[in-house]
Amino acid sequence: MAAFRFKEFSIEQDQCAMKVGTDGVLLGAWAGIDHEPDSILDIGAGTGIIALMLAQRSHAETIDALELDNAAYEQCVGNFEASPWADRLFCYHAALLEFAQEMDEPYDLIVCNPPFYSESVSSGNTQRDQARQNDSMPFTHLLTVAAHFLTDTGRFCMIAPFKEEKQLLKLGTSTGLYPTRICRVRGNDQSPIKRSLLEFGKQTVDVETTELTIEVERHQYTTAYKQLTQDFYLKM
Repeated sequence: MAAFRFKEFSIEQDQCAMKVGTDGVLLGAWAGIDHEPDSILDIGAGTGIIALMLAQRSHAETIDALELDNAAYEQCVGNFEASPWADRLFCYHAALLEFAQEMDEPYDLIVCNPPFYSESVSSGNTQRDQARQNDSMPFTHLLTVAAHFLTDTGRFCMIAPFKEEKQLLKLGTSTGLYPTRICRVRGNDQSPIKRSLLEFGKQTVDVETTELTIEVERHQYTTAYKQLTQDFYLKM
């Protein structure tokens, strides 16, 4: 499988269950860096795409990633080492709760494109099923760990199915994380909202709520999506 090439880096993904997709690119481009994070954590990094996008966008000195799957971990490390920002990127091979028990450095920005499927699904590929099912990273664990590691002025950004948004906002509040921005994403003008981009902080603020439509028609992208991703995709 050929590498997926972006403007400033490439992603090798032949060993990863979950390939480069719109969700990861959306989160990597949307995650807030206005507070100029000095340290970033990408939970469940996969290929490393989100951490690499944030390395391109930010001046953070420390960008750590966490990946449980063996093959994905090795590939993430390779993608980091091949990038222009290898000296700022590091990937840990550990489960989320194991990492939380062993590490204590806080982060200014935490991002996660988590497993989405709360119900049991089977594709016949154990590695892919683990990457897709949130049994390996329940939302309750994710938000608790994010709250633990986040600095007082930090931000936690994630992408999730729209149908999970209310549950995640409720879980966030119970762990001391409050929504600051919400962007609801639909494929085109006629399609229902499918994804929610969520940003949390430790203070309650007025929530900035927006919507994003990706395509005008098949492979013809909206101006808003082009503006969001133009620093990354080769043909944007």
